[in-house]
Amino acid sequence: MRHLLSTEHMTATELTWILNMADEMAEVLERPIPKVPTLRGKTVGLLFFENSTRTRLSFERAAKALSADTMTFGSQGSSMTKGESLRDTALTLEALGADLMVVRHHAVGAAHRISEWVDVPVINAGDGTNQHPTQALLDVLTLRKRFGKLDGLTVAIVGDIRHSRVARSNVFAMTALGADVTLVAPPTLLPPTLDEWPVRVAHHIDDVIESTDVLYLLRIQAERGGDQVVPSLPEYVSRFGLTDERYARMSGDSVVLHPGPMNRGVEIAHGVAEADRSLVLSQVRNGVAVRMAVMMTLAGADRD
Repeated sequence: MRHLLSTEHMTATELTWILNMADEMAEVLERPIPKVPTLRGKTVGLLFFENSTRTRLSFERAAKALSADTMTFGSQGSSMTKGESLRDTALTLEALGADLMVVRHHAVGAAHRISEWVDVPVINAGDGTNQHPTQALLDVLTLRKRFGKLDGLTVAIVGDIRHSRVARSNVFAMTALGADVTLVAPPTLLPPTLDEWPVRVAHHIDDVIESTDVLYLLRIQAERGGDQVVPSLPEYVSRFGLTDERYARMSGDSVVLHPGPMNRGVEIAHGVAEADRSLVLSQVRNGVAVRMAVMMTLAGADRD
């Protein structure tokens, strides 16, 4: 694997390899000194053209746990405000010594284009509404740790599917590992076509609340127009929000996931976000181990 740009064509074998390595990295992170010298002498370039908290900090933490140096780029205050192109920015980071690049950009396909311009591995940390593969990997790792496997699990992804790169990445990763995925959203928040998506569709959270193992909640992405295609937030909550009452109706072994940031009181009630079966913080913790595993894989590091 040269780059990690998407989960769409990843096999169960490839996914399992990274998950197994992430388990090893999770053990490293639990040591008194949570660090290994695997990528010592290498530099990870973090190119974040979109705002980020969890993903950027997680990649920084992962790189430092592997003893790599980091260069962090943000478009604000950079020469891009003077008209520098995306290509020139990427080539500049490469010339400065980046051995691996992590790219987040608002445009679909940006990470793919950069992978064509540079001679180092590229990790897609989110490109527009397209893909966010490391988020999907940390999500499936979180579920594997909880349930032992994904094969046979029922997963309902609820909310703004149309604008969600997380949903796209998770659909392909989860189904490749044997999960049964249902998308739950109003028609206006579903993609124009689902012909190549191995999923079912429901239009009310109550259709799945008592029968699913995993409720994966997504926020409405107002920055991409998601709030323009729902009548009102109260009506959205009435049909798609995970309220305290609905949480009480979930089966005893089921869990709740959310990629963040959460809009409490909309897609998830405040109490549910803090509940025992909410795995939101487990997702965050597992993200560091997953990103360590991905960087080790792409950097060609010897596992031993």
